[in-house]
Amino acid sequence: MSPRTYLLAAGAFAVGTSGYIVSGVLPAVSHDLNVSAATAGQLVTAFAIAYAIASPLLAAATGRWERRRLLVVALLVSAAGNVMAALAPTYELLLVSRVVSALGAAVFTPAATAVATILNPPERRGRAVAMVFGGLTFALILGVPAGNLVGGSIGYQGVFALVALVSLLGAVAVQVGIPVIAAPPAVGLRDRLAAARDSRVLMMLAMTVLACLAAFSVFTYIAPLLTETAGVHGTTISLLLFVYGVGGAIGNSLGGRMTDRYGSGRPLLVIFTVFIAVLATLPLTAVSAVSAGVVLFVWGMFTWSVNPPIQNWLIELAPANSGLVLSLNASAIYLGVGLSGVFGGVVISSAGLLALPPIAAAVAAISLVLLFLNTRQSAVEPVLSEAVLEKAAR
Repeated sequence: MSPRTYLLAAGAFAVGTSGYIVSGVLPAVSHDLNVSAATAGQLVTAFAIAYAIASPLLAAATGRWERRRLLVVALLVSAAGNVMAALAPTYELLLVSRVVSALGAAVFTPAATAVATILNPPERRGRAVAMVFGGLTFALILGVPAGNLVGGSIGYQGVFALVALVSLLGAVAVQVGIPVIAAPPAVGLRDRLAAARDSRVLMMLAMTVLACLAAFSVFTYIAPLLTETAGVHGTTISLLLFVYGVGGAIGNSLGGRMTDRYGSGRPLLVIFTVFIAVLATLPLTAVSAVSAGVVLFVWGMFTWSVNPPIQNWLIELAPANSGLVLSLNASAIYLGVGLSGVFGGVVISSAGLLALPPIAAAVAAISLVLLFLNTRQSAVEPVLSEAVLEKAAR
């Protein structure tokens, strides 16, 4: 795998930390700006919604940009948003700063994924995609806890300033280490929309939304769930969440390797089957600290292994329009995450806390149905014909 892929992963770590960091500094934001925790939590929602809406729009608007320039500008926008957050004197300006940061992240992640597939040979494309998403995984595992740890001494403003610095360093590293990469061939609006309208692409995007909705609706309420089922609290829950993160990092890497070896269909079948089984049985299996650790490790591993095969399948479906479909998938991820808290809250209020994992598993099962529908074709045919590709190249 090209060493330059690690630079893209570092950039993904920067924008991932920018997206997740509010979770680590939420109490400080609530206290310092004199807003409720629920109101402070809307900073997460604002980032997710802005990301989901902006990603495909910005992918279309920047389709003819040289790729290295696009990546650098995206990281600089993310850095600017975090500088604004560090300096924001009011909640309203902090909310605006989160939208600015989301715009940079919405451009960087899908563009970096596409560039990673260019820098590496086809037989290593799955691992390259996994490496980029590994940066996002480590942002969750390391970035957020680190922000929470240092936030007590430097305040949430200092944490945002540090994230801005990381984004700026990422921009410098990409400028120095990534070669100039021409924009993909220009594709007409009709052909661009054809990729977004293709039923196979739409099913893949629906799979992403449902999988993220199922996974994060449970993860959002995992602390009270573990207290209810395993009787654990405080530090033990923090350690269990770290175990989940370690499983996620391993799963992300395994997902890339399985994709390179077996393609996308078979790994996704295994991943969704185990993922659904873990969610459905979680109230019965996570009954002690030890068993909960095993369950969370397996859950994290199979949750985070889903990205490489889905991304690879989308690239195969629309090779000349990968930037758009990857940006749509990024939007699908954040749409699922954004809806998960509301969905989980509705389930808990109507059916109880312990009903959430099996109901989430039922939602994830719909993804499995869509997968079967999508794999009925023996071979994946690109959305755009060879004639269209050749015309675009000229």
